[in-house]
Amino acid sequence: MNIGYPCINLTLGKKITTNRTMRKATFEQKGIAYASELALKNCKDLLKILQWNEEHGIKLFRVSSEIFPWASEYDLKDLPDYEEICEALTKAGNFAKTHNHRLTSHPGQFNKLCSPKDNVIKNTIRDLEIHGELFDLMGLSRTPYNSFCLHVGAAYNDKEATLKRFCENFELLPESVKTRLAVENDDKSSLYSTKELYEGVYKVIGVPVIHDFYHHTFNTGSLSQEEALGLAASTWGDITPVTHHSESRAVEQNDPKIKATAHSDYITYLPETYGIDVDIVVESKKKDLAILPFI
Repeated sequence: MNIGYPCINLTLGKKITTNRTMRKATFEQKGIAYASELALKNCKDLLKILQWNEEHGIKLFRVSSEIFPWASEYDLKDLPDYEEICEALTKAGNFAKTHNHRLTSHPGQFNKLCSPKDNVIKNTIRDLEIHGELFDLMGLSRTPYNSFCLHVGAAYNDKEATLKRFCENFELLPESVKTRLAVENDDKSSLYSTKELYEGVYKVIGVPVIHDFYHHTFNTGSLSQEEALGLAASTWGDITPVTHHSESRAVEQNDPKIKATAHSDYITYLPETYGIDVDIVVESKKKDLAILPFI
């Protein structure tokens, strides 16, 4: 079992980060040259974060979706620093593969492959294409081992029709995305439980299910935690399943006014996996600091 964290290393601080970005007004003023400058710094720092992870026994990391600022506004190959960017990403990917690090991603919540609006689908495909290109440039496997976690995203008052639309639009994605995509259960009963994703997505298009232990406590789909985890794990074939874990911020802060689904800063335990070998991305706000006691 590998335990990892998402996107930002708090120990290394703001000087070593893959999240350098800018406001839209700045992009409009400084253009692609500045975007390229920030992207190159982000790509170089990805290797530094992976090296820190290796030194601390961390083999699982979620790569930031912010590596390329305003990437939807240009083709990556048009970046002035593209060759240096490719070199930096190749180094990071080679380091990950040499040291058996598993890298994943979680494209933003605005991605809705199930939307009935053509422009939303178009924008979603474009964003996912960028993720696919990023992982290809790192030389990462086109398998869910290097997964892109996506929520179905909405229900539009008709779950069955929405899931059908998600599966149909999946076919519009490039192979760099289709081969890596996975879907995650939601923390609202109005959205999708692990069981619903198994029935409505995995059984239709074969996309594996990422089981979020904390989300399941709010949306069980009439399954126990053990049953739901087993169902999700069965969708991964011979690849170790990715799972997510977090705890209640309201409990941690002893403040019932905090939203019930909000994530805590730290964790106090790792979830029971019922003898199933899984990798766990801990989605606590304190990132690397939250998992170090469990490594």
